[in-house]
Amino acid sequence: MARTAQRTVKPAARAGKSTAKKVGRRVVLLVATRKGAWLLHGDGARRAWRIDGPHFLGHVIHHLVLDPRDGRTLLAAARTGHLGPTVFRSTDRGRSWKEAARPPAFAKRADGSGRAVDHTFWLTPSTAAEPNVWYAGTSPQGLFRSADGGVTWSPFSHVNDDPQYLKWFGTVQDGTPDGPKLHSIIVDPRDPKHLYFGMSGGGVHESTDGGTTFRTLIDGLDVVEGFPRDDPTVHDPHCIRICPSHPDRLYQQNHCGIYRIDRPSNTWVRIGSRMPKRVGDIGFNMVVHPRDADTAWVLPMDGRSVWPRTSPDGKPAVYGTRNGGRSWQRLDAGLPREQAWWTVKRQAMCADGGEPVGLYFGTTGGELWASRDEGGRWSCIARGLPEIYAVEAGELR
Repeated sequence: MARTAQRTVKPAARAGKSTAKKVGRRVVLLVATRKGAWLLHGDGARRAWRIDGPHFLGHVIHHLVLDPRDGRTLLAAARTGHLGPTVFRSTDRGRSWKEAARPPAFAKRADGSGRAVDHTFWLTPSTAAEPNVWYAGTSPQGLFRSADGGVTWSPFSHVNDDPQYLKWFGTVQDGTPDGPKLHSIIVDPRDPKHLYFGMSGGGVHESTDGGTTFRTLIDGLDVVEGFPRDDPTVHDPHCIRICPSHPDRLYQQNHCGIYRIDRPSNTWVRIGSRMPKRVGDIGFNMVVHPRDADTAWVLPMDGRSVWPRTSPDGKPAVYGTRNGGRSWQRLDAGLPREQAWWTVKRQAMCADGGEPVGLYFGTTGGELWASRDEGGRWSCIARGLPEIYAVEAGELR
């Protein structure tokens, strides 16, 4: 699919004077939506953005990721009307796309029965030690791997067909509004054999032997009242992030709060209890600082009993911690003060590698917001997009 119209825009809401420095290579934002994908190319100061798109207009794009190992390869997880669930690949920075020769698909049993992939939900590149390896998580829960840069995909590990895992999947098929899913696939930057993933539902899982075996990592996590904590089926991690500067630390936004774990401990600690009580610590996204393991951000939603999936009281705000979750600061300068009832999905908030760090999030109302100063002030850089499913930041080469 060829690239379409481009235009340059200033932020839709003025951000005022910023102390942000140039980030070196220019940032590109990869925006996946319910009806296509867009790329926003920032200038060196992240003040003006050139919009490139739509790509795949009318297709559901669940995730769009730039390979940081080469700075030019893009993978898009798509659900199309005529092709069904598939993956598209570009090796020229999004100028042209080709469909994967063999997209993620569950193995069929001898009698032809078996599960079917509804959509590929999550894409993760491996480390530089494995330059062509990618991982994919699907709905319903499945784990897949590509060893040729995303051209062909195969089921990975024993997870997809293991009787115990299938039992953990089984009772949550109707529990997640847009389908159960395997997500937050993490490759330890020090060791590509060390892997994590989360399942909604099904808990958090870890492998230290390249996927030969996985074990649960759910100690310390709360569950909905009345359910047993030791049953992975009832655990619902929403988003898990590893700290690039300190890979022994992970953060998690869970169905039941915000957590941190410091390995080799196997117990998560709930750090969301320090959030303001009137806001709570329920949400879907989690972002960590690329160079400071004590700094992380979330964007909570209304987590009261009916779960309307809106910003609390229609007043959205990012909350940041700079001390590992011991305290949180509301960061809402420039955001709407009232009557903003959107929320932000689990993949739709990210950070770049600039100094200071740039933060970005996309809303269910089709707005894309940016901060050049780690949340100090926000500006809207795009409006009128379809519902945003995912936002990733990268640097093209």
